Amino acid sequence: MTHITWDDFTKVELRVGTIIEVNDFPEARKPAYQVKVDFGEDIGIKKSSAQITELYTKDDLINKQIVAVVNFPPKQIGSFMSECLITGFYNGDNNVVLAVPDQSISNGALLI
Repeated sequence: MTHITWDDFTKVELRVGTIIEVNDFPEARKPAYQVKVDFGEDIGIKKSSAQITELYTKDDLINKQIVAVVNFPPKQIGSFMSECLITGFYNGDNNVVLAVPDQSISNGALLI
């Protein structure tokens, strides 16, 4: 394990957002969705490629609140520009389980 400082942690903007659109991403090397997430008025809508197709259908994801890193630089993934990183955990089957707030919270709220 690598230790970080508090200053290192505060550089990472983990924000809550609501998934508003999900599309298939057939060009991805690993099964993935193209996702649009609403992070509220200050941050707006950001796109992400998410390898979460094993445990979540597109319908499961619409209106779901998630936690994402919003201050990574954009990353080109095939024909798609990913603007944030949706967070989650690998389960025993190596599938991603989303990190989500356990109560509804305002889009854009910062994890502290």
